[in-house]
Amino acid sequence: MYDNKCCSDFQSAVDEYLIRHRSVLDIMTKYQEGAARVNRAIAKAVTECGCIQVSAARQTVPEDASYSDLKDHMSSHIVGEPCPHCQEVISKEVGHSMFYLAALCNLTGLSLHKVMQREYQDVKTLGVFHLS
Repeated sequence: MYDNKCCSDFQSAVDEYLIRHRSVLDIMTKYQEGAARVNRAIAKAVTECGCIQVSAARQTVPEDASYSDLKDHMSSHIVGEPCPHCQEVISKEVGHSMFYLAALCNLTGLSLHKVMQREYQDVKTLGVFHLS
């Protein structure tokens, strides 16, 4: 699973070092910007570096496939893997997004670890019905 100390240490560090953007409005917009930067980093891996390609088409599933087999028939539409440079950029942007997620948790009095733990339990309990 994941380490409570790691989550709480990260959340505490965010609280300690977030100085300029402490308003909930600043944090919400920085979190949204972080998500956009993750998307941009992936798009640049496709359009500038070319280490990955997007080959999207309608998902096709055999008629006799069971619901539990659907995952085996669904495509991510990504061809290839990000190169080390693109992986580093994407990782950095995901990290920035996580920073502002932790900041939102701090402002709302939530424990990032408890949120992750509850989400993990929901996923394990509800399985494929989790996000439906």
